[in-house]
Amino acid sequence: MSFTLHPRLAAGTFELGEILGCRVLLKNNAIFPWILIVPELEEGIEDLHQLPPDQYGDVAIAIRLVSQFVSDHFHPEKLNVACIGNQVRQMHIHVVGRSTDDPAWPGVVWSFEGKKAYRPTEVETIRAAWELHVG
Repeated sequence: MSFTLHPRLAAGTFELGEILGCRVLLKNNAIFPWILIVPELEEGIEDLHQLPPDQYGDVAIAIRLVSQFVSDHFHPEKLNVACIGNQVRQMHIHVVGRSTDDPAWPGVVWSFEGKKAYRPTEVETIRAAWELHVG
């Protein structure tokens, strides 16, 4: 199977690594701790219920690992996890740390206009923490 990351997902993220057949990407918006999980699937599988049981299990474990990382590293008050894909149909799961003091609270991050790019050193710190987390 040939896998190609959707250009829109690639353009706004930094790759942290791969786990259980999924790409793990840091969204380039330092306002929110926001990670995308992109299962390497054949085209046409867009929603979680379409996954074969073994892949569903792997994706669920990946979600748990990423959620634990966001919780441990960024210390948000709440985690939001969603597989939406209205604008980019390639399956991807958002794991977003939220806090009552973030500028979009209590609204959704998807439509929040604010952006703050990560500095390269911040990305490297997060990448190193991720690598330690998944060991």
